[in-house]
Amino acid sequence: MEKLEHLKSAVAALSEISENEKNGFINLVSRYLSGEAQHIEWSKIQTPTDEVVVPYDTLSPSPDDPAETKKLLDKLVVLKLNGGLGTTMGCTGPKSVIEVRNGLTFLDLIVIQIENLNSKYGCNVPLVLMNSFNTHDDTLKIVDKYSNSNIEIHTFNQSQYPRLVVEDFAPLPSKGQHGKDGWYPPGHGDVFPSLMNSGKLDAFLSQGKEYVFVANSDNLGAIVDLKILNHLVQNKNEYCMEVTPKTLADVKGGTLISYEGKVQLLEIAQVPDEHVNEFKSIEKFKIFNTNNLWVNLNAIKRLVEADELKMEIIPNPKEVNGIKVLQLETAAGAAIRFFDHAIGINVPRSRFLPVKATSDLLLVQSDLYTLVDGFVIRNKDRANPTNPSIELGPEFKKVGNFLSRFKSIPSIIELDSLKVTGDVWFGAGIVLKGKVSIAAKPGVKLEIPDGAVIENKEINGPEDI
Repeated sequence: MEKLEHLKSAVAALSEISENEKNGFINLVSRYLSGEAQHIEWSKIQTPTDEVVVPYDTLSPSPDDPAETKKLLDKLVVLKLNGGLGTTMGCTGPKSVIEVRNGLTFLDLIVIQIENLNSKYGCNVPLVLMNSFNTHDDTLKIVDKYSNSNIEIHTFNQSQYPRLVVEDFAPLPSKGQHGKDGWYPPGHGDVFPSLMNSGKLDAFLSQGKEYVFVANSDNLGAIVDLKILNHLVQNKNEYCMEVTPKTLADVKGGTLISYEGKVQLLEIAQVPDEHVNEFKSIEKFKIFNTNNLWVNLNAIKRLVEADELKMEIIPNPKEVNGIKVLQLETAAGAAIRFFDHAIGINVPRSRFLPVKATSDLLLVQSDLYTLVDGFVIRNKDRANPTNPSIELGPEFKKVGNFLSRFKSIPSIIELDSLKVTGDVWFGAGIVLKGKVSIAAKPGVKLEIPDGAVIENKEINGPEDI
């Protein structure tokens, strides 16, 4: 443990972070070094029963009486995980300010939704954004534009931890890397201690708040659900993870299992190699974690104070300016096993609509969805319950390029799959149906004309349209 002693003194000398952050970091590293990884015995894994993973349609209806609904909503805080940058989609700022639909960003939609709740029921549901040092400054500027809305917006930063140099286990900043490259945000499992360290947790408890609804800011389906909140309050569940049926696109997502009498999250990283294919099958593990989480605030306080939230550590190796570094992270979903009466709720797929890439943006900007009161709602005219699968080539990867290549987003209500490769440009009013593949030949610009209707076709040049 000599490594740890060296590290402690190096970390103590870092002026950029607080004592809480230093302690949290050392704590994480010492857990990692002690190799306390929890090994799952495959034979002990059980499929959770309906008591543990409750089917959504068995929840009792939320209260009819607006006064009762107000009472319920006044117990709630909505927290969006806002630490991510839109870099994978070619944007520099926080991902939550990418325009999703009708010129509105993720953040705009979230604010509109909560404003509507507050107006309709006369309640006060605050919005809390957990930023990282990467998104903090930009988010503060953006939040300013909502200052006249009927919604309290709070922000706090998640922890900032030093990246570890693999070679000698020293913090990267103490080797002169004092810029942003020297640091990392340690995953969303950090939401619980950071909420407490920021003073926000105690402030909400003193206002009589009881539950926090945590979700990724890029999940358009993660809207406040009164039935779920009502169920948790009635049954005194300290933690609830929304899960939804797996499709072949979600085979890597974590799943809920019953293990030694407790419900817990099983992630692909914890699965022994010989069982990975079984983990990915949709037969044995039918559900996956949406990362929509409902957690009791008093329980968070109790567990953070007792230092009992020891989630599985996810080592994330990176390279910074040619130096191999390690980031130790945790995930909020893994905390489920530490809470009392923790449950999953098997929710409709509509509550999971993440926008991770421009192919997802195409779905939500198309006629497959409409926008009502800040909610993105699926078009009833689509018969197929699953969304079309969409693969766009690298030319479409950045949001700016994606937008410039479509004069208008095609109609895709009857589309099954779309694959686009090469230098392809779309005109206005195009309709795509069935299985469509469009491949421009290398070095050739392929323009799909306005108003084209393409059904079950492979297109390699203008002559195929």
